[in-house]
Amino acid sequence: MMVFIELLILLVVANGAPVLLRYLRGAHGLPLDGGLTLGDGQHILGASKTWAGLLVALISTAAVSALLGMGWLFGLLFGAVAMVGDLLSSFIKRRLGFDPSARARWLDQLPEALLPVFLAMGMRDVGWIPALSAAAAFTLLNVWGSPLLYRLGIRHRPH
Repeated sequence: MMVFIELLILLVVANGAPVLLRYLRGAHGLPLDGGLTLGDGQHILGASKTWAGLLVALISTAAVSALLGMGWLFGLLFGAVAMVGDLLSSFIKRRLGFDPSARARWLDQLPEALLPVFLAMGMRDVGWIPALSAAAAFTLLNVWGSPLLYRLGIRHRPH
């Protein structure tokens, strides 16, 4: 049960830190894709994927992982893989014509939850039941909790 909780905490931190930063700063910042577009006319990732968000996700996840006794390096890698999943979602959404920050249930949650728990399964010998349970719990928390964060003014759209 403890591994499930630790993974869930890391998923929330990795994916929530950029949202919290955006709320506190009130601005997007420098986009990861530099504002570049592809042949489809869409940005590669979109303005909401920023260097500041990436850095705060990595640093926060590393720090919380160290506090949980899982090590900062594991947390750094966990956060990085979570962000790869999030960026993959954004890339796919742009190719499908979704507006930046538009809601795409399951596509918005699954890559950023599954990829890091797969990392945990390989690096920390975490079993598939706690790993997939943490990913499922994160996904449900995100689907149900995001509208609440929107109503509180923390999110700009009710993902």
